[in-house]
Amino acid sequence: MVFVNWRDPWQSAAGGAELYAWRISRELRRRGAHVTFVTSREPGQPRTETRDGIRIVRRGGTYSRYPLVFSWLLRHRGSFDVAIDCMNGIPFFSPLALSSRTKIILLVHHVHAEQFQVYFGRFLASFGRFLEGPVARRLYRRHPTVAVSRSTVRALRERLGWQGPVHIVPNGTPLLPEPAAAEKTAAAPAAETGGPSLVCVGRLVAHKRVDRLVLAAAHLRERRPGLRLHIVGRGEQHDALRARIAALGLEETVILHGFLSEEDKRRVLSSADLHVSASRYEGWGLSVIEAAALGVPTVAYDVDGLRDAIRDGETGWLAVPGEDLADTIVRALKDLDARRPEIAAACTAWASAFTWESSGDLMIRLIQGDLDED
Repeated sequence: MVFVNWRDPWQSAAGGAELYAWRISRELRRRGAHVTFVTSREPGQPRTETRDGIRIVRRGGTYSRYPLVFSWLLRHRGSFDVAIDCMNGIPFFSPLALSSRTKIILLVHHVHAEQFQVYFGRFLASFGRFLEGPVARRLYRRHPTVAVSRSTVRALRERLGWQGPVHIVPNGTPLLPEPAAAEKTAAAPAAETGGPSLVCVGRLVAHKRVDRLVLAAAHLRERRPGLRLHIVGRGEQHDALRARIAALGLEETVILHGFLSEEDKRRVLSSADLHVSASRYEGWGLSVIEAAALGVPTVAYDVDGLRDAIRDGETGWLAVPGEDLADTIVRALKDLDARRPEIAAACTAWASAFTWESSGDLMIRLIQGDLDED
């Protein structure tokens, strides 16, 4: 089988979509499938290599990946029984390249309609919406679609007019829940500053709106003395965020960690009171579950994906319409002071419900034609 994704997990801009693609590929390989992972190539990466028994083929860069990957699929059109085609806004048009006997599954994390407007001018944004909507809807109408959350299913149906079968295969837990997470967070994490500790984990890109968290920290530092905001991740917004932090005089309040190893990320996350997100849309929210696995709840906007990953009032808090995120954080901290052990236990229980093994089982059932539509 072939798994086609726009990036691999070792590229500098990799995020949750790449983790999902690779972990599902590993689960399929573990069950005996011969998996080829086809993706783009960053400078310095080998064109082909094998990891975890999976052959990786890399072709093209930011824009050239689509024609070059399509060309590769065309040259190998009769080689695969199954293809999983990841549509990160734009699909790879695999039905036009692969044999009619190949079972093609389209994978969608979230609908990108608004995201095109964030990153491109009017013409390119319109063209992107055309490819994601009418073109993809027609091209994949006879093929099953996988979504990672109910928010994505609704967006496909309501915003793209998707008519074909859609199945949910959720993300697993990025970090294994720690047995002692609830006990560890029964008391407030010991912060050197004496104030609450917030952490944001994710790519520093426009639609994540991390700058809103910086502004929230500016508003909160007077109300909650000693507050610290830790930002973990890398991306194109890094320099702009650093300049914004300096302009607001927040160098002692907001810490830009950049990319961290899994061990260091776990350390920062587990020592936080709250995980926070200002993203305008997600397919799911891997960082939410990553934090929950460590007993740390999340504050976020009530938007696609995040409303699926957070159980409002139980494993986190969603900003109500018209509520400023800083006010939601204050509300969450007060609730956390009163119910910390209960919330920590709910977080770890919620995170433990999602495993890559069960997601792999669902994907296998879909490939075998034994998975009901959602």
